[in-house]
Amino acid sequence: MKSLRPMLLALPLVLSGCSTLSSVNWSSAYPWNWFGSSFEVSEQGVGKLTSATAMDEKAISEGLNDNYRLRSGMKTENGTIVRYFEAMKEKDIKLVVNGEKGSVSRVDVMDDDIKTASGVKIGTPFSDLYDKAFGACEKGTGDDAEGVICKAPNSQHISYLFKGEWHGPEGLMPSDDTLKKWTLNKIIWRR
Repeated sequence: MKSLRPMLLALPLVLSGCSTLSSVNWSSAYPWNWFGSSFEVSEQGVGKLTSATAMDEKAISEGLNDNYRLRSGMKTENGTIVRYFEAMKEKDIKLVVNGEKGSVSRVDVMDDDIKTASGVKIGTPFSDLYDKAFGACEKGTGDDAEGVICKAPNSQHISYLFKGEWHGPEGLMPSDDTLKKWTLNKIIWRR
């Protein structure tokens, strides 16, 4: 009977959806989420996000194990309207999920907890992956114009965006010596 009293006192508080409890991400309490992100960027996609994932908030959230807060938007890209979701932790954007024709078409990963299947992660130096840019890299465009995009070795779907300090002419790609000091800023998966 003594243990029943505290439960009866707490029950209305829990049922009323107390503001401190309603903002808790309860899915993070699941045991499989206790040890951080186990996401990986592979040829198939990012975590459970693949080209078959619908561009719908519930499907995107589930594909990311409900580990992120999502906000959606639309933008124009190459003359077409593209829908996207930004996956956030606190105030930082960690992933951007773009879609075309109703399903996921591109995922930009900026979360340093997520690695590729080969172990590459945000912050990896250019020189750890490439000897030279020729044949693998090109100047970034659009939102990525400040960087250099390189195809991941042995991959058809993964690219790396490197950024660093350079004071050369706009529109030109930095030399290999300069790129060796640059680090991985974004992992890009495209279907």
